[in-house]
Amino acid sequence: MRAIIYSAFGAARDVLREADLDSPAPGPGEVRVALSYSGVNPSDVKARSGNRPGVLKPPYPQIIPHSDGAGVITALGEGVPETRMGERVWIWNGQWRRGFGTCAEDITLPTEQAVTLPDSVDLETGAVLGIPGLTACHTVFNGGPVAGKTVLVQGAAGTVGYLAVQLALWGGARVIATARGAGADRLRALGVDRVVDFTQPDLASAILEANAGTPIDRIIEPEFGLNIATNAAVIAENGSLCAYGSALEPAPVMPFMPLMFKAVTLEMALIYIQTWDQRQACIARLHEALTEGALVCPVQEVFELSQTAAAHQAVEAGHRNGAILVKTARA
Repeated sequence: MRAIIYSAFGAARDVLREADLDSPAPGPGEVRVALSYSGVNPSDVKARSGNRPGVLKPPYPQIIPHSDGAGVITALGEGVPETRMGERVWIWNGQWRRGFGTCAEDITLPTEQAVTLPDSVDLETGAVLGIPGLTACHTVFNGGPVAGKTVLVQGAAGTVGYLAVQLALWGGARVIATARGAGADRLRALGVDRVVDFTQPDLASAILEANAGTPIDRIIEPEFGLNIATNAAVIAENGSLCAYGSALEPAPVMPFMPLMFKAVTLEMALIYIQTWDQRQACIARLHEALTEGALVCPVQEVFELSQTAAAHQAVEAGHRNGAILVKTARA
């Protein structure tokens, strides 16, 4: 099979290369999937660049990157029902704690990590459901139902934020989003209640004004450290804040007393280590939203396998209007 591999950290064009590898046969409880698309996420490019504290070298001698993807099951290991043969599936945790991910023509992995796609959902969308889709769903719903509540989605024009906005609206929430420029226009088109420019000098006041002065029930946050003071100011008593990143300020000063005297629930979401029950709940909700037409997973660009380095660069550049995919299907 054709695959993209790397064996050292570095810039995408320096370390990513195409190789011909054996397609591994599935072992007991495993399936082999002929992949059509591989999703490229910020965590993939950070892992390839070595941009993780305390990680000095790749954890495996040879790595096929990327955790997300979609394709068709072509081989079954012992114990896997024959009915799975030929299923269209999407992948989660393809390269989490294992060397070989989805940036290849095939992947072999435990059967539960290949999730059957609803008939109405295309494979491109399937390749976005792993990290972005599960993260968005978890951050919206893990604190309980959002119907009748106000949800603030910070950085809502990003891939996760854009999906979270749609899911919160589908869940019956009033949604306030922070974004600017073209991203703000895209969010207004979804029907969010208000969009607030996150560059405003007094962001907390602008958020509260957008909600008629009423504090926020649940906050979804991609930059915990950068925005913790603002979030502490706008969150309601007994509110909840779910953060899934803090790249710009990884070691923030915590305004503990303001948060404590509102009895705020803080949650850090790392989608790779969801519990089984959390993951199954998210999968069910994603599929329901997709089949009801309430969730659209935009794709900005699809690169050929030989262009994987350029795909990584597109993710690193940011300011995207959708996911970045690599086409892995055999010619």
